[in-house]
Amino acid sequence: MNNQEHIQRRKSLSVMVGNVAIGGNAPVVVQSMTNTDTADAEATVHQVFELWQAGSEIVRITVNSPEAAAQIGKIRRELDALGCNVPLVGDFHYNGHKLLAQYPDCAEALAKYRINPGNVGKGSKRDEQFSAMIETAIQYNKPVRIGVNWGSMDQAKLARMMDENAQRATPLEPDVLMREALIQSALENAEEAVKIGLPADRIVISCKVSNVQDLVKVYRDLASRCEYALHLGLTEAGMGSKGIVASTAALSLLLQDGIGDTIRVSLTPEPGESRTKEVIVAQEILQTMGIRSFTPLVTACPGCGRTTSTLFQELAQDIQRYLREQMPIWRSQYPGVETMSVAVMGCVVNGPGESKLANIGISLPGTGETPVAPVFVDGEKTVTLKGDNIATEFLEIVETYVQHNYAEGGSLRQQPTESKVSKSIPIKAV
Repeated sequence: MNNQEHIQRRKSLSVMVGNVAIGGNAPVVVQSMTNTDTADAEATVHQVFELWQAGSEIVRITVNSPEAAAQIGKIRRELDALGCNVPLVGDFHYNGHKLLAQYPDCAEALAKYRINPGNVGKGSKRDEQFSAMIETAIQYNKPVRIGVNWGSMDQAKLARMMDENAQRATPLEPDVLMREALIQSALENAEEAVKIGLPADRIVISCKVSNVQDLVKVYRDLASRCEYALHLGLTEAGMGSKGIVASTAALSLLLQDGIGDTIRVSLTPEPGESRTKEVIVAQEILQTMGIRSFTPLVTACPGCGRTTSTLFQELAQDIQRYLREQMPIWRSQYPGVETMSVAVMGCVVNGPGESKLANIGISLPGTGETPVAPVFVDGEKTVTLKGDNIATEFLEIVETYVQHNYAEGGSLRQQPTESKVSKSIPIKAV
């Protein structure tokens, strides 16, 4: 699935972060951030690896102490030993200039530095400390993200702008002034980095806020005023459905405008919940918009009085879990499989129709319907399943379809309306 022809992407500079391109003609990149104590190298390696397997193409880690900085080189080496080449971004606040200078192994191992202009330093120290971080980035040939946040604005700049605003004949409203302060902070610091010697194609900008409408206004304005690559994210989005809905609303509006070169969905995880949820949400935002494909998606009906059995719900859940768990393996073995669509429907009303539109679909019996489940492969009914092993047999059909249609060097499937899959595919029937 690719909807890029319907979305006019904003022109931006291409920035290489390790082996991953952000901006230019590159696809929108998904990234995430660990919440481990980086000083605990083992826990951090485990979480980075987990995020990478889930599909995070860049992973940011906190570098907030000498103990954390001392572990960065080890973390990079252990990830490399696991075959995990995901670029690591160091998240610096307050003491980044010291840590980068004191721990050259850290400065070298990181693929990018994140700098928050509001947390670099105060007064006369601010320029000196910001310059030190930029000079380190130049020395080690690293890109930086100038990441401005609503909650950690440069207070000196904000105070000056408020004083200037008070002198206007028609002062700006407080929310408008705050948005302008964010944008100016990002652009001015980026230009200062360029003056110091960092090329513009090694700079990514972000201006994060926690309100959907403010985020959309900030990025639309920011996008019109520069060609820097842009990192999108609704900061402090929240927990559960609130965080997912807010992030989806904000990012979707901007992505539809062609704005955004890399995205991060900042979800507060439930206690004990995997950090990978935010990666999955980011992927699904891009995939449901037709911008990128990451994993086969399952279409399933919401259920109604015709579907009093939970069979279709359980099968849809099992299929979605199975597909996602297989993707770390399938990604390399079966190129293109991420575009596959699967339908799991619960009754005869929309079941056959939706199943025909998917690459593989099954229409399960609703309440009072004949207890059989027709299976459709690329628009054609191929077999009818029945009995107690429908779920297992349908999974076998999915696996066989993937092996037949996406094996490297084999013939990739066509759209259902263009051609049909050969009926010689082995399918286990009841």
